[in-house]
Amino acid sequence: VQLVESGGGLVQAGGSLRLSCAASGLTFSRYAMGWFRQAPGKERELVAAITTSSRITRYADSVKGRFTSSRDNAKNTVFLQMNDLKPEDTAVYYCGASRWGIDAIPGQYDYWGQGTQVTVSS
Repeated sequence: VQLVESGGGLVQAGGSLRLSCAASGLTFSRYAMGWFRQAPGKERELVAAITTSSRITRYADSVKGRFTSSRDNAKNTVFLQMNDLKPEDTAVYYCGASRWGIDAIPGQYDYWGQGTQVTVSS
């Protein structure tokens, strides 16, 4: 199984980025997908998650109204559209695949990508 994130980078505050996570080696449509982030010295936290059919999404309070998660099961890819980025959004962003649903606990995710760095300058 491989999850490969892309789309990170350096952006000014107020800017946008779109992260992608391409999955292979698993039946993608059977896994809920989550986006987590981890800043230096902090625990990994859930940013957004989406169910297998995209019917339900959940977001951290800190990103509601700014971030949107979507998925394309035909392309085995999940996306995170990030708008109005703030310096506090700076972190390594990871995608995870879970058989158990859109859980906020990292331990409930079966597979992880390698992460992509997002840096927001003020």
